[in-house]
Amino acid sequence: MRISAMPTPPIFRPRLLDCLRAYSRADFRADFTAGLTVGIIALSLSMALGIASGATPAVGIVTGIVAGFLVSALGGSRVAIGGPTAAFIPVVLAVAQQHGTDNLIICTALAGLILMALGFARMGAMIKYIPMPVIAGFTAGIAVYILSTQLRDFLGLQLAPSETVPADFIHKLTFITRHLDHLHWPAVVMALLAALLIKVWPADWSRWVPPSLAAVVLGTLAAALLPLGVETIGSRFGPDAIPQSLPRPHLPVFDLDQMRFLIRPAFTIALLGAIESLLCCVVADGMVEDKHDSNTELIAQGAANLGSAVFGGLPATGAIARTAANIRSGARTPVAGLVHVATLLGILLVAAPLAQFIPLPVLSGILVVVGLNMGEWRNFGRLRGWPKSDASVFLISFVLTVVADLTLAVEVGLILAAFLFIRRVSETTQITSVDERALDLAPEDSLHGKAVPKGVLVYQVAGAFLFGTADKLETALRGADRQPDVLILGMKRVMAMDATGIHALEELHAKLRRHHRWLLLAGPHTQPLMALSNAGFIDRVGQENVCENVDEALKRAQALTTSGNRSGAFRLGEPR
Repeated sequence: MRISAMPTPPIFRPRLLDCLRAYSRADFRADFTAGLTVGIIALSLSMALGIASGATPAVGIVTGIVAGFLVSALGGSRVAIGGPTAAFIPVVLAVAQQHGTDNLIICTALAGLILMALGFARMGAMIKYIPMPVIAGFTAGIAVYILSTQLRDFLGLQLAPSETVPADFIHKLTFITRHLDHLHWPAVVMALLAALLIKVWPADWSRWVPPSLAAVVLGTLAAALLPLGVETIGSRFGPDAIPQSLPRPHLPVFDLDQMRFLIRPAFTIALLGAIESLLCCVVADGMVEDKHDSNTELIAQGAANLGSAVFGGLPATGAIARTAANIRSGARTPVAGLVHVATLLGILLVAAPLAQFIPLPVLSGILVVVGLNMGEWRNFGRLRGWPKSDASVFLISFVLTVVADLTLAVEVGLILAAFLFIRRVSETTQITSVDERALDLAPEDSLHGKAVPKGVLVYQVAGAFLFGTADKLETALRGADRQPDVLILGMKRVMAMDATGIHALEELHAKLRRHHRWLLLAGPHTQPLMALSNAGFIDRVGQENVCENVDEALKRAQALTTSGNRSGAFRLGEPR
């Protein structure tokens, strides 16, 4: 009987195509209601995020429309919503301040290309291997940074036109502290009431009237009817701050001299976008009992960031809060995400002039709630129960995100996590001497009751034989009380081997052969055996010296020791 291989699933298959095959009127009614609700929620958030990112509220809305459309149309999840998110605020502000708005757009486009490359390389599943302390650390740091960006509008500080709030966290706090005498109490009260309203808004009401919309409407009415003197979108950005149309698509000219400075932040944006979008999809899967396609999702997120850049927008990714609201509102398919985009576009085309009356303290209150919700502050209380190394990675990632730079925080966090992983793998790998009293996994790999020929040493390797553990082999052999004529390494418990592990075995084999001694491998598994074979080590050591188990290795060792083919003396671990 001929067995055919399982077909490889396609790398890119938008969920919208599958959902439309059996789409019904009931599905559309549910999606329409959900999309309308999420569109209204996204309006206030998009404007607030546009302002917090150092751009205009219109840029935030454009990002929500363009990126939201591409994520829903091309994405790998049935119900995920895409758009601007708070996670990008630190890196966006840093790039815009250091390199200018045009280069921020180029950086967003580069991040889109990186995300698409990750998707086509089937790297969607690899993102989950980023350690939790790194993600939790820079997420908490981003939350603190977001809160710091809202201090000016939350406190209603009335600054001179020539004064700007620094982007750096420490200088920002110093600047705010020096200007506390310009605090505007009506703005403070309005921002506090907006944040409180969102926090206490009944969950049953949210499906019909989102709390952020209620805060915006009530705050705008209060600013219009009462002489509060609070700053609005119109007073800061002008009456035409939000035009009634989408901007014309274009890309700034690429400056090769600037490009080298944009690669690092572009990778940071891509990494954040990948983490946020796939985490969003995982949350959505749990809520609707579905399974997203991570590679398709990464490709869609890359297209969304490219599209956003073409229209002058901000970086975008999956929005967990908006996705959860979409699901709770009854969404069934990506059509709900398209309706959410149509809602944003309709508001932009019809009601954009009204946005000039929205008070900035209200939008600040909304983002303060976003920052408080995303911080996952409980992790600070759990640090005592974590391993010290994980707690250190978390705190370093957190502090660097707040006081230095998000790109640096991500890089340092990942490097530290990699070193910790190497150390832990090394700690779990054991290389031990085996005598006739020791038992192994099976009788044929045990020395119990068996005669070990004179001049033969048997060592067992357990764990991953990687670059962090290769030196353990030589260290163990240096401690041997006698030097073997034949060294048997039991490899049955070695599940993985890398190039450094192969190199360690090559060095050991060469050292033994210089003194006419022998190295035998007993019971190597598939991955180590293939790695050694591909490296040519099996040919050098001899196929006859790679044995199926310890029994076979002992027989081979007996044949070698009785042949008399040995001379000289040396100690393992000596230099060549």
